[in-house]
Formats: sequence, structure tokens, C-alpha cells
Amino acid sequence: MINSHVSSFAGMPVLPFTPGMTPPDDPSAVAWRLEVEEFDADPEEFAGLVRAMLDEVPPETVRAVVVGEWGEAYERPLPVDLLVDAASRWTGLRALYLADLTYEQCEISWLNHGDVTPLLAAYPGLEVLWIRGAQGLRLEPVRHTGLRELRFESGGLPGAVVRAVGGCDLPELRRLDLWLGRADYGGDATVDDLAAVLAGERLPAVRHLAPCNAEIADAVAAAVATAPVVGRLEVLDLSMGALTDEGATALLTGQPLTHLRRLDLHHHFLSEEVAASVVAALPGVEVDVSDAQTAEEYDGRAYRFTAVGE
Repeated sequence: MINSHVSSFAGMPVLPFTPGMTPPDDPSAVAWRLEVEEFDADPEEFAGLVRAMLDEVPPETVRAVVVGEWGEAYERPLPVDLLVDAASRWTGLRALYLADLTYEQCEISWLNHGDVTPLLAAYPGLEVLWIRGAQGLRLEPVRHTGLRELRFESGGLPGAVVRAVGGCDLPELRRLDLWLGRADYGGDATVDDLAAVLAGERLPAVRHLAPCNAEIADAVAAAVATAPVVGRLEVLDLSMGALTDEGATALLTGQPLTHLRRLDLHHHFLSEEVAASVVAALPGVEVDVSDAQTAEEYDGRAYRFTAVGE
């Protein structure tokens, strides 16, 4: 998951850009990877890489960009301004992945970001936006009619970012992934912060919802049980979190879920009996209750962990 780089993105193979390389016959058929080799590279090195790609790859052919190491990612925010400045030339950009770094390069909760709102303004045709890491991440509510897929990968997603997502007007968004994470890594979001997302009023097209990797998975499940957005979903993903029998029971006693195509609960803390009851209650639904976890005792209490933290 976060121990290797993506080999494909937005349905295209990833190709690292190297200055002086010979571009493929069809530059629009690959997702271009921008990354400096050294973790402590000077900021100018990444800026030069972006300029070289703008000069050497016909900019109107660029459909997808994956940003890897930009230099001291654990200290310097990803330079969004360079990508914003490129928007006048990358007119065909449809997919963007920020900070595809492995944990060996930088732990996910150490990755630094700033305000990503300008990207959405600069690229009105953007359809896919993935962001890894949430240290310093900021977002303001916006209207964007192009986005189909929005994904935040984090060990701790700030409540302010979750509220901002809920405040965005995204009429074409079909998939939303929110890795909520843990409080000790900045994941201070509550179910109240999720209220607008779960209401779904600004997400009329969403069909795949993943408020996952949550330390507060039981509270999220209880909120989802009565959430208006659920009725239109095809996929509900509450995986990777600290879900217990309490949360699963609340989910089953809420609104019907038999219309779902898939319910993903993998990496959970359910008893065998409750896990089996979830599967039995949803015939015809693909239910994933794999990767059962066992709580660890620490200082006299049960400790349950998310799949992705530090």
C-alpha cells in the first residue's frame, strides 16, 4: 500500500521523466512521474525538473502526473505553486497524484503539504486527485465540476480538511476516499466533521464512499447507519480501521445495506460471530471481513490500531 510506488495511475502505466529522455510515441498514454533522486535535494532541483518536462514533453499531451520526492518532504511542503504555474500549458491534465512516497522515503504522517485549493482552481478539467500525507494540509470549500475521484491517504486527516471536503460542491464526484487515521498523527476528525459528507447534498453522483482507516471506526459506522448518502452508494468502505462488534452491530441495525455491491470491512476487530452475522445479513453483497486483528493490551486497556498510522 505505502511500501512501493504506484506502477499505474488513472489507468495508465507510470513513466518517470528524466531530462533528455526520448518521450514515447504517445506521451498522452502514460502517467508522468516527477521525482528528484535525493531526499535532501535543493528546491531548485525539483523546479528545474518541472521546467524540463514542460520543455521536452509536448505539454498539451500530458494527461496524468505523479509527484514523488521533491526534496526534504518531511520539512518542506510540496511545491504546489509549480504545478499551478504549469496549468496554462498542461491544458489536458486530468489526473494528479501528490506525494507518492514510500515509508522508506518519508513516513506518511511526516509528509508536508500546504493549501491545495489553488490546484482545483487552476485545473477545472481535473478528474482524479489523490493526495498522500496530511501534515499542514489545507483545503477551502470550492465548486469543481470536473472531479470524479478524490482520495486523501493519511495516518491522520485533520477535521478541518474533512469539513472542507463536505463544504465543496462536487456534482460529478463518484468516489471519495478519506483515510481518517489516528489522533496522535493529526487525525482529529469527528463524526460531526463528516456530517456534510454523509448528508451527501453536495455529492449527488457519489457511488463509492470510504471513510476508512479510522481510529473512530465505531462512531463512523454508527453515523453511516443513518446517513442519507448511503442509499445511493454501490461501495461502502469502512476498512483499515478499529471497527469492533459495537460498530458493526450499529451498522446492521441501521438502514438497509442490501443495495450495496460491496461492503469492505477488512482489517477489523470483530469477533468471528459478528463478522459472520454481517456476511449473513447481506446476501448478494460482496462483504470483505478479511484480515481480522486482535486488540493489544497496553497500560491496562485494549489498544486497537489502524492499518496506516505513522
